Amino acid sequence: MESPQFHIVLVRPDIPQNTGTIGRLCVNTNCRLHLIHPLGFVINDKNVQRAGLDYWPFLDLHEYESFDEFMAKNQPETFYFFTTKTTRSYWDVSYPKGAYLIFGAETRGLPPELYERFADRLVNLPMTGEHARSLNLANAVSIGLYEALRQQR
Repeated sequence: MESPQFHIVLVRPDIPQNTGTIGRLCVNTNCRLHLIHPLGFVINDKNVQRAGLDYWPFLDLHEYESFDEFMAKNQPETFYFFTTKTTRSYWDVSYPKGAYLIFGAETRGLPPELYERFADRLVNLPMTGEHARSLNLANAVSIGLYEALRQQR
């Protein structure tokens, strides 16, 4: 298997359909998907597989019991946390091939300790709507990933 273009990391995702959609996205863009437990579903959940369709068997999937285990096993050089809790735009950083794009859970975002520990690695997806709070996780991953891919063209 060739090296992944990028690494998509989901920290404690809650909604199986989003993870299935993101898995499909990863297969179609040659990206590795990392899932950090606990998950709000089981991987063989019919909703994950329905959203991932017949792509799921081709997914380069890695799972971890904790964020610390993920960091120890991967030791990423370049990584960014996508969050609403910063003013730094995702447009303002460079994403070299192989970078790790990290996203929190749909209902609660990233664990609070990660905001403090990695404050210099936080980026947001700008939103301007009057009622804007956050984007759907699968949409946010797509937006972030395609900016990274655009930078590699």
